[in-house]
Amino acid sequence: MENKLIKDGERLDGRKLDELRELKAELNVSKSTAGSAMFSIGDTIAVATVHGPMEVYPRFLENSEKAVIEVNYTMLPFSTDDRNRPGFSRRSVEISAVIKRVLERIIILEDLPKTKIIINIDILGADASTRCAAINAASMALVLAGIPMRDMVSSCSAGKVEDTLILDVAGKEDTEGDIDLPIAYFPLTDEILLLQMDGIMTKEELDKLLDMVKGGCKQIYDFQKETLLNIEKDLETK
Repeated sequence: MENKLIKDGERLDGRKLDELRELKAELNVSKSTAGSAMFSIGDTIAVATVHGPMEVYPRFLENSEKAVIEVNYTMLPFSTDDRNRPGFSRRSVEISAVIKRVLERIIILEDLPKTKIIINIDILGADASTRCAAINAASMALVLAGIPMRDMVSSCSAGKVEDTLILDVAGKEDTEGDIDLPIAYFPLTDEILLLQMDGIMTKEELDKLLDMVKGGCKQIYDFQKETLLNIEKDLETK
């Protein structure tokens, strides 16, 4: 029986098994925020905006030793073929909490006591790995906002489709695949700050998949860094 999603080592969209979709980014997409960035991987598009540091209201939520952060992840109604209901959903609240935990690990919160930082993330296009694109966009927006950070974080997914391990799950690979494994990776210390998985695999498969997805994250990190360095060069020449 022929493979439906993978044939002769090639996927439906023509990619190799360990190949990322095309990466794109736009910086300072919102002029009314402290920092903003659009990050896309294939047809998955995330826009992150950063507000703050600002005073905390109500005051009882203030932390005298470090900043508090708020993350709001939203899939816009037109981001999928099936129109989403506007506003927050249980899924968006859960993903917001996951992203918040990741960003709390990279922001030097102790440098900004008694303040609040709000990170809003809108998903404009959803073709799998939306939380990964959201983390990548937020990481870049925080840099542009001048928020003190240990370093950027990068995020990517991997999976298993028809008994084959693949990098950067997309399209039918997400809906019809066996396993989806998104991670958030901190290259500076080789730490995995987020790992979620649905499905069952052997330890050997997990080890191979982690190596593959960390490699994808490193490619994304290099892309993030190069994009931010290019805007600095543009500013220096003006």
